[in-house]
Amino acid sequence: MDAILFGTLDRMVKKGSLQLTTARGKTKMFGDGSGPPVVARFACKAAQRRVLADPELRLGEAYADGQLSIENGSVADLLNLLLSQGDALQSRFTSRLLSGTRLALRRINQHNLRKRSKRNVAHHYDLDGRLYDLFLDRDRQYSCAYFEDPNLTLDEAQTAKKRHVAAKLLVEPSASVLDIGCGWGGLSLFLAETYGAQVTGITLSEEQHGYARQRAAIAPHGDQVNFQLCDYREVEGRFDRIVSVGMFEHVGVSHFGTFFRKCHDLLTDDGVLLLHSIGRCDRPGFTNPWIAKYIFPGGYIPSLSEVLPAVESSGLVVTDIEILRLHYAETLRHWRERFLARRDEAVDLYDERFARLWEFYLAVSEMAFRHQGMMVFQMQIAKRQASVPLRRDYIGAEEARLRNVNSDAEDRTSAL
Repeated sequence: MDAILFGTLDRMVKKGSLQLTTARGKTKMFGDGSGPPVVARFACKAAQRRVLADPELRLGEAYADGQLSIENGSVADLLNLLLSQGDALQSRFTSRLLSGTRLALRRINQHNLRKRSKRNVAHHYDLDGRLYDLFLDRDRQYSCAYFEDPNLTLDEAQTAKKRHVAAKLLVEPSASVLDIGCGWGGLSLFLAETYGAQVTGITLSEEQHGYARQRAAIAPHGDQVNFQLCDYREVEGRFDRIVSVGMFEHVGVSHFGTFFRKCHDLLTDDGVLLLHSIGRCDRPGFTNPWIAKYIFPGGYIPSLSEVLPAVESSGLVVTDIEILRLHYAETLRHWRERFLARRDEAVDLYDERFARLWEFYLAVSEMAFRHQGMMVFQMQIAKRQASVPLRRDYIGAEEARLRNVNSDAEDRTSAL
């Protein structure tokens, strides 16, 4: 078994420096010796066999269970080294077989009917809210930040994201806005205070719903925001604007058509939808099995080739698409570093295994955006082409206006 593992790593690791000690005590170096060495050790032969057979699922399990230890460097360093090597590991027959099976089963795994969607959301978002305070910005923006300048702090970049989204949404005073997947309420409150909008924010998370309602109760314009605990398929009425940030990844590929048809029905004739979602740069795939099992059950990151046909068949028109490439990698780096700085508190909230799970989750997600073709897209969609300006310069102009007039309001909203 050691020989097979060493042979696999010999073929895979061509750059960097990795030293691995097996459960039997055999040690070998891999790579070209460049960069700081990453030193890892297996403590269990069974875990070693499982990782060799199915690394996408079992590597994270071995780390979380303490069966794989990092003796020099960190798990982020290990994942950075492995995921930067390309697709060498997928050349193994067993890896190709597992990938083919997971691709074939993806629609079953993402069959997110209403009860299942609520259960999936509860798995992740109904955790103790103090966990998210360990690593998110003060507004609890749990999605990709927007680094207008690479030196921005996390809080500054998340504020910039809200400005960027708002500028594309073209919100007019007193407009009715639906925020699908409103999270802890930060964007909804921002739109209410900034534009005087009447905002309906919906979420399936009871924890998020309760927290958002508490914020609205003390916010200066909180009476203009109505937070509801409901599924997007249950919403009725008509809205001038719809925004969805970081929720579409939970819809499921089989339900894309349902999502956009519902948005079509909810939008007024001159309505605009702004969709902010993680996407993949390459062809359609499947959810990483470790992420699906432990972090986001029912989740899926789509390719644009899967999203655009669903938009087209709904009767809506795409008016703008922007690809944010490494912004999420930088966001996740901030989250990971902040989490590690307060890791002991995560252990106190849950336990050591939970902390290792989340350390692995933040690290593997960051490296997927750096090396594995993950990105974020912002898609502006309307019922009529004439509903948005002909040129894109209005986006920068509105962002500049918001920087000048809204910094104090943003600070008040984020502090709630």
